[in-house]
Amino acid sequence: MRRPVDTGDPDRLYTVTGGRSRADDDFDLVTLVVSESEPTAGMQSEHARILDLCRHPTAVVEIAAELKLPITVVRILLGDLLAMGRITARHPRAAQSLASLPDSALLKEVLHGLRNL
Repeated sequence: MRRPVDTGDPDRLYTVTGGRSRADDDFDLVTLVVSESEPTAGMQSEHARILDLCRHPTAVVEIAAELKLPITVVRILLGDLLAMGRITARHPRAAQSLASLPDSALLKEVLHGLRNL
């Protein structure tokens, strides 16, 4: 049986995001986020927790899971931090075009060579 998803207290989420419902920047679930500074006194607690979590590259989905916040809320908070220059975000590469992929004949030769090892 599926358990209902806990989306948190709506009033708290409204306060955390300052009433915003959409992020200015588009963060994919797998976008890697890295802190560029340490949390400072007086900083919103969620922003500080994100900076602590992202000392090493961390995916947006991992941040949301760790903070137990909806992805939309995390995206808004990340947008704030990005605008302040507190984080950097590395978006996943766009899908490569077929022209830039190796030739299938070359791949078959490599596979044949590996099998002969």
